[in-house]
Amino acid sequence: MTRQIRDVMSPGAAAVEPMTTVARAAQVMREQDIGDVLVAYDCDLFGVLTDRDITVRVVAEGRDPAATAVGTVCTRPPVVTLTPDDTTDRAAELMRRHAVRRLPVVEHGGCPVGVISLGDLAATDDPRSALADISRAQPNH
Repeated sequence: MTRQIRDVMSPGAAAVEPMTTVARAAQVMREQDIGDVLVAYDCDLFGVLTDRDITVRVVAEGRDPAATAVGTVCTRPPVVTLTPDDTTDRAAELMRRHAVRRLPVVEHGGCPVGVISLGDLAATDDPRSALADISRAQPNH
């Protein structure tokens, strides 16, 4: 069943500024139990930093997380986004086309207001699916 993004997104996405260190961004991810942060300056979405970006672009390359700015390693524009008025069908199509698991949700000229994940879509489409169960599970600490 198609729904609007505003009904299924995770509101209030975590965001850091481009000059924030990767170490601080990783702490934000741990504190909020999330796998990505938006990289934004005021209401301008600059990019997205995922836990995988940290692994591949920082740790695997031997960079110092305490000295590396997220703006130098995040996924940069053009960042694929949705608005709260878009549909879950559109989100699924964009995730499929761009091979991503999460999409920032923006409004009013690009101001980030949330994130929608593959798990959010799975829980909406089939609340009894394995992916929905995994998405609702408590994290491993």
